[in-house]
Amino acid sequence: MPAKFYLLVRNSVNIALVGNPNSGKSSLFNALTGLNQKVGNFPGVTVDKKTGTSILDEDISSTIIDLPGTYSLYPRRSDEWVAYKVLMRADEHIHPEIILLIADASNLKRNLLFCSQVIDLKYPVVIALTMMDIARRKGIEIDVDGLSTELGVPVIPVNPRKNKGIGQLKKVLVQTTKQIAPVQKRDFIDNASLANTAVNKIKKILPGVGDYEGIHYLINHENFGLSFQVNEAIEEAERATNFNSSKTQAEEILQRYKRIKQVMQQNVVEPDPLQRKLFTEHLDNILLNRVWGYAILLVVLFILFQSIFWLAQYPMNAIDWSFSQISGWLTSVLPTAWWSDLIINGLIAGLNGILVFVPQIMILFGLITLLEDTGYMARISFLSDKLMRKVGLNGKSVMPMISGFACAVPAIMSARNIENKKERLLTILVTPLMSCSARLPVYTILIALVIPNKYYLGFLSLQGLVMMSLYLLGTVMALIVSYVFKFIIKMKEKSYFILELPVYRAPRWKNVGITMIEKAKIFVTDAGRVILFISLLLWVLSNYGPPGRMRTVDEKYAILQQQNKSEQQAIVIEKQYKSEKLQNSFAGILGKTIEPVIKPLGYDWKIGIALITSFAAREVFVGTMATLYSVEDKDNSTLQQKMQSAVNEDGTKVYTLPAALSLMVFYVFAMQCMSTLAIVRKETGSWKWPAVQFIYMTGLAYLMSLLIFHIF
Repeated sequence: MPAKFYLLVRNSVNIALVGNPNSGKSSLFNALTGLNQKVGNFPGVTVDKKTGTSILDEDISSTIIDLPGTYSLYPRRSDEWVAYKVLMRADEHIHPEIILLIADASNLKRNLLFCSQVIDLKYPVVIALTMMDIARRKGIEIDVDGLSTELGVPVIPVNPRKNKGIGQLKKVLVQTTKQIAPVQKRDFIDNASLANTAVNKIKKILPGVGDYEGIHYLINHENFGLSFQVNEAIEEAERATNFNSSKTQAEEILQRYKRIKQVMQQNVVEPDPLQRKLFTEHLDNILLNRVWGYAILLVVLFILFQSIFWLAQYPMNAIDWSFSQISGWLTSVLPTAWWSDLIINGLIAGLNGILVFVPQIMILFGLITLLEDTGYMARISFLSDKLMRKVGLNGKSVMPMISGFACAVPAIMSARNIENKKERLLTILVTPLMSCSARLPVYTILIALVIPNKYYLGFLSLQGLVMMSLYLLGTVMALIVSYVFKFIIKMKEKSYFILELPVYRAPRWKNVGITMIEKAKIFVTDAGRVILFISLLLWVLSNYGPPGRMRTVDEKYAILQQQNKSEQQAIVIEKQYKSEKLQNSFAGILGKTIEPVIKPLGYDWKIGIALITSFAAREVFVGTMATLYSVEDKDNSTLQQKMQSAVNEDGTKVYTLPAALSLMVFYVFAMQCMSTLAIVRKETGSWKWPAVQFIYMTGLAYLMSLLIFHIF
């Protein structure tokens, strides 16, 4: 009897996940979607868009869109505008059918402002009440059923960190999808008292628009992509009714808080504000102390960089050894041909240059996620505000700069949260000086070459200290450059710094694991593609050159091999032949051309080739070295061993302490990334600032490397 195959077809529903910042939105998104996530950009803007798939029941699946956090429906920052346009049905790409609202139970009064605004847009709404454990520790008691009745929408307590309430939340989302759950019919406030006449005119111009939506069309219609005629009609309605947007907005907020006060009095019991402080507040007294706060921050950073070496060395050695064995095995089984050489010394060497650094990438992002998850990352911003202001920045600049430790591209995008134009521009200009994860492979291989693996007091790794010094060097230089540019860039605009400090929480280990896996995948797929392509291209450039020059080298060494009768001398001649052939290849000619410029820094022509290829992506440096040394020396030793034994024409070592330190410093300061320049062009709207950035960073890298080489 033939087998039967069944195709399970589920109905799909689009759910927008919205809420205040630090309300637990990301935790809930991860709990609902797990690893079924995608990260991109919202169409037309450089704000991150996270989407994920969640199976609600056997009949219904959902696409969950995680919208940027916002405090109200009156946006100020670009990411808030993204969420606002989606909720106002003004985004042509994203059309949510259900709104999943996140409300922080420990800060319910503030969260209810945004909740009430979204409810009045007349979407099917489900509220997920997070932070219930923190609310209980604060002595706050909430009548969830009463709150649901007052708001007119389902309210479900959840704890995404412990996966509590997720099943009930999915059940209610299914009921809402099937139109079983209630949808609020009445307005949370009296819209008629705000702008009744003007709203009625809007509803005639735009049939189907609700009362509260009408108010927003009156205030922000220029930003909704409406036709010229519709915008003119709305502006005429404003003039005819003497509509005052500021007055209307102020009256709305007053009405909402008056109603919220009633809801809170009926359904929430709050403790006396003079009760003892929470653990979070006691801990902040230490971690935000003027002296101890900075000392603890340095210790945290020290542990971070020590751990990168300590934890990653074993898997890195295992990967390096495995590729060495694979190369040796392939050499023994494959015939001598150009294609086998391409596989072994191009493809395999390139893959090794990618995968060997995956453990360090995962560990770095895992530790950064731990700092964010526990709430300590926000404290770093708070601690740094005073210092930031002295150099022309503010505390909001800290988060993009810290994000720059991971990657400069999203870090520069996140600078959009800085309202002050001058501070935003300064942040963009100096963020690439923060050592991103792409520099990590370069630092690692060079530190391993010239810095002894010594430990002081049994736990202080010298290699870890050098790594930390490189990161601090980039940070200090970023502050110095910002201080200088503060006087060059002439913009006068007042700035302020408002930051909500989240409570300290235990890390979500599942979230840490998901982040580590996702970042490793991004590194392998995005950076890996570039590294592999350049490795293969470099193999071609390293094996082929101008026919006349290559023929001369072949003829010269063919004669030497015929004259030679010693096996030992034959090995020496073969090595000289490969070296001279590489020097006369297209890659060798390119390296030799720029060698006079980089020779004062202590670099040879092979390093020069790597400096050029790594402009595509900094981590390509290692792949370039792997390919060049594999082409020249086709034994089965690891890349580190090949670099360790590399010598100049005069017999001196290539990677001496001064040369390696000079090269590390060059990569600390140099703008070796096309993607970063492209995103700066997009964010500033001009090629002027990317050009300034490239010139000052390259000049700084050259001068500082020259100085380091001659000091040591």
